[in-house]
Amino acid sequence: MHSRLKVREHARDIVVPDKRVAVCGDWHGNLGWARMLSRALPALAPDVTTMLHLGDWQMPPDEIDVIFAGTSITTMYVTMGNHDRWGEISPLLAKHPGEAVRVSEITWLLTRPMRMTIGGRRVLSLGGASSIDRESRIEGLTWWPDEAITDLHVAEAIAGGPADLMVTQEGPAGTPVRPVREILRTNPHRWPTAALEASAASRARITEVWDAVRPELLAHGHMHVAAGGKAEDGRRVASLGRDGQNGNLAFLDMATLTMAVPHLSSIRGYAEQWEDDRIERERRAASVVKSMNSMAVDGLAPTPDALRDAQDYLDGHRSLDEIIEDVRRRHTRRPKDDDHDG
Repeated sequence: MHSRLKVREHARDIVVPDKRVAVCGDWHGNLGWARMLSRALPALAPDVTTMLHLGDWQMPPDEIDVIFAGTSITTMYVTMGNHDRWGEISPLLAKHPGEAVRVSEITWLLTRPMRMTIGGRRVLSLGGASSIDRESRIEGLTWWPDEAITDLHVAEAIAGGPADLMVTQEGPAGTPVRPVREILRTNPHRWPTAALEASAASRARITEVWDAVRPELLAHGHMHVAAGGKAEDGRRVASLGRDGQNGNLAFLDMATLTMAVPHLSSIRGYAEQWEDDRIERERRAASVVKSMNSMAVDGLAPTPDALRDAQDYLDGHRSLDEIIEDVRRRHTRRPKDDDHDG
């Protein structure tokens, strides 16, 4: 069960100095996937401290804090998606109109619309999307009407003026991203006409804002497709994949608004290496504990130097051979020459 959301802090003005940020598409509450990303991030981008999430987040915030505690990520800004828990989210945002709310140590939920400054760039977040699968869901339990992007959201987003970057869950109508256009054209899942019409209306609202604020880049989730495209006027659109897919994670350079996308095999490889390192650290720890316990049984206590050596071994800073050689060097002396005539 998800823990109930509570507001720990709220803010109207968000200014982030970071020049590079992580961007993620839909996670759908997949803690295992979040854990894999957290294990790969220290190797992929140890300098990145901020993550922008594009919706269908569905995460228990306190667990996210634990999962990302071993990374450099200190803040996660979530643009809400259609499958997020609007039954809890809407009341929280309603208590602080026009503001973002912090619901854990690192997690902020963004209002609609939300203006931010990141790396000196003007950023517009506009959450929400149409659930094309709403007929298979239960209103108030797995689907909420609050998912919809309203005319008021559109008007307020446009009134805020131009933006350099737009982050959304829903993509624009007439998207330049070819794989997304193909899905919308062929309707491979055979969604009903009413659902397709609601989806088209939702995309039209995103397009109205997109055409008004004219960002260099619009990044969105929702379609579970990792691809990009460029409109005739040069504006770019990036669609991110879902949890477990290639292209769910990207690193965005705020100066150039270009994305670097690590391959899924790299993410898995770094995550597996993290796990191998963890097992090795536990093996080392067990060995050191056993040695310390043996000393305690013999009535001996480890010296400060011994404790430092043990920690170096646990942390992998020095091998056992290196520590033994260092101990030998510290605790042996060259014998003095005998003081007699030959």
